[in-house]
Amino acid sequence: MVMDRRLFLAMAGGLLASPGPARALPTPGLRRLKLFNANTRESFDGVYRDDKGPIAAAMEELSHLLRDHHSGEHIAIDVGVLDFLAAVMDAVGASRATVLSAYRTVATNRMLARTTFGVADNSQHLYGRALDIRLESRLEDAMETARKMHRGGVGWYPRSSFVHLDTGPVRNWTLDGRGFDGLLGQIEQLLVRAGMPRQVIAARAHRPLTVQQRLALHRIIAKAMAPGRH
Repeated sequence: MVMDRRLFLAMAGGLLASPGPARALPTPGLRRLKLFNANTRESFDGVYRDDKGPIAAAMEELSHLLRDHHSGEHIAIDVGVLDFLAAVMDAVGASRATVLSAYRTVATNRMLARTTFGVADNSQHLYGRALDIRLESRLEDAMETARKMHRGGVGWYPRSSFVHLDTGPVRNWTLDGRGFDGLLGQIEQLLVRAGMPRQVIAARAHRPLTVQQRLALHRIIAKAMAPGRH
């Protein structure tokens, strides 16, 4: 079985850039993960793919681990996003990842969209194709490595210390928590194209936006910047 070329280059690049002795490449086709779910305190530590492909029992266990912890519902997790995470972890020498968010039901996604900036209506989390993760070290290196792989979406949340990975279209974004109004200034034209009146956008220069205005702008930005982004 031929190793994916992007995976090989990403892992090789991580090895060359890392201090200390070189790490052995994993056996082609054999992939393992060590994951900890921050919400349920459950974990997985084992091989999920062998030289024949994804291991059914392990994938079922991972789908349960990565379920929507609000509702308890789960779906089959995309093995591609697990491969993406495993490749990134290998490249930066991470032994374990903490999962903050994985599969979400539509109801959970809508609930989060009402209270959290950056949650898209058509999020990849809805399809089991996205993971929000933390690593014990080299998190920013992991983000940069993931972006170089061009395997899907990579979101960087430095203030919240996590990286979003998904197997949707290749795209990158950063939300650094500096404030809603600062971000609004960078995407004013997107808001205009999305139909937000200019007078509402201009109001931010004279007085703080109301809660209702912020929520309305939040929803427009989430759709206008990158549908299905997070």
